[in-house]
Amino acid sequence: MASHENVCHAQQDGGQDVWMGEGGDHPCDKKVREHLIITVNGIDGSAEDWRYAADQFVMAFPDKVVVHCSERNALKLTHDGVDVMGERLADEVLEAITRNPGLKKISFVAHSLGGLVARYTIGRLYEPPSTGEIAGEKGGELMDVDLIHHSEEQSRGKIAGLEPVNFITVATPHLGCKGKNQLPMLWGVPLFEKIVCFGAHWAVGRSGRHLFLTDTDEGKLPLLRRMVNDCGDLRFMSALWAFKRRVAYSNVAHDKIVGWRTSSIRRESELPQPSQLQSPLDNRYPHIVNVENENDDIHGTRVAASNQCYTDPEEEEMLRGLTQVPWQRIDVSFQNSKYRFVAHSTIQVKYSWMQTEGADVIFHMIDNFHL
Repeated sequence: MASHENVCHAQQDGGQDVWMGEGGDHPCDKKVREHLIITVNGIDGSAEDWRYAADQFVMAFPDKVVVHCSERNALKLTHDGVDVMGERLADEVLEAITRNPGLKKISFVAHSLGGLVARYTIGRLYEPPSTGEIAGEKGGELMDVDLIHHSEEQSRGKIAGLEPVNFITVATPHLGCKGKNQLPMLWGVPLFEKIVCFGAHWAVGRSGRHLFLTDTDEGKLPLLRRMVNDCGDLRFMSALWAFKRRVAYSNVAHDKIVGWRTSSIRRESELPQPSQLQSPLDNRYPHIVNVENENDDIHGTRVAASNQCYTDPEEEEMLRGLTQVPWQRIDVSFQNSKYRFVAHSTIQVKYSWMQTEGADVIFHMIDNFHL
């Protein structure tokens, strides 16, 4: 791995570019790299949240990648709603592409709410293949198309003119925060969950309405329900399917902000038993306790299983939509960590003092990253 001394950071309007510099008189002069990685922070976060991971990525792939740590949606701006933030991020991505000529590929790495923002953004920036669109809107109604059965030629497109490769979310509430134990800090108490569901917007604005699916003022479906299909000119699922891989890293326990079910895109009955998650799969990554690679067969099993157990209707709708495409699910456990009670931040190494515990998750991400 390259030296940390040559990692270069350039503050841009709304974010920060990170790349591996060269030696000599101008060590931070940029040369062409073909792969752009966009990192996206969660609620009340900033570009600094991904600083550690960004440095590790450019040291691992010094000649291949440039990382843009987005910050157009930082701090209180993360309360403006997933759609508003998604539009801002789309503009920021286009600016980053313009600033780095020679790019060919793009990947996203997003934490918490940032994963939903990234899903919105790719829907905005998606460009269908020349053979036509995969799914869309017909007569004002969302089309529910099983993307997994489309051919490679049909299913690929581009994101802002670039080849989409990795779409990685970390502790992202893909199914929202509504429902039992989806916001673990409430301890699964129905009364608390009901109160927060209807009062979240007081604390985190429109983002709270989106997370708890209460944004129905305009007579439309809640945004998160719309985002599990293509909707008008926003090709949410076509964009997801265009990526070569989709990965969801999730905390098994001790994440007080985002529940295991919503971050891993699973039904309660599909969660692995805790007894199966007692030890790491690989000693290089002591906190990675389970890796589930979904293929077409597993996808079919999930659809069949959905008919055999009760799930909240809205949650089931989102599950069915998101699992039109295969996901790799990575289960992370900080059970024996001294930082387990801040697992939501430890999983991304939000602060430098978390490196001793969360760094292996970042290294796992890098070691499995597709260039």
